[in-house]
Amino acid sequence: MRVLRVGEDALLVEVSSGDEAQALHAELLRRRERGAPAVREIVPAARTVLLDGLDDPAGLARELTAADVPPAPPPAREVVEIPVRYDGPDLADVAAHWGVSEREVAAVHAATEFRVAFCGFAPGFGYLTGLPPRYDVPRRATPRTAVPAGSVGLAGPYTGVYPRSSPGGWQLIGTTDAVLWDPARVPAALLSPGTRVRFVPVGAEAS
Repeated sequence: MRVLRVGEDALLVEVSSGDEAQALHAELLRRRERGAPAVREIVPAARTVLLDGLDDPAGLARELTAADVPPAPPPAREVVEIPVRYDGPDLADVAAHWGVSEREVAAVHAATEFRVAFCGFAPGFGYLTGLPPRYDVPRRATPRTAVPAGSVGLAGPYTGVYPRSSPGGWQLIGTTDAVLWDPARVPAALLSPGTRVRFVPVGAEAS
């Protein structure tokens, strides 16, 4: 673990893996619920956790440097289910990369329980982990200038759902009507770090 000062009242904690970042994020949230550390915001990423608005960043830095990353907590009980049609334009390419049929891509993806590792890129976009490493896929060689909202994609070890139309280079395997970001909803984001997620096939793949 490496702890870096960021500005006057923030720390950036670097760890060696995404699993460690998720475990550390969960532990820091538990500590905050108990009243320590006094921190305004805790933001996980792929291999870092940012703590912003600290009362005593130097003291917490010493404490974290001397500590081990705690084990990951048990998963939350509730699972967010996202209906998906496995009709993406890159489904055939992903099937070829995996060495399976398109139907098997859908079956593997729908049978996996995902967990939101962190959020970013766009409001409501979660980076979901859960697929075994053998199912990692590269990004597209040529990104699309516009990916439709609701597109379900794969890139590296992650699954994600585009909350709005935007450029993107992920491999698109499906679509959903789920609303990932709604400012009128509380909370606005359907997904947050630590959320458990399952994709539920609809249409032809549901039969």
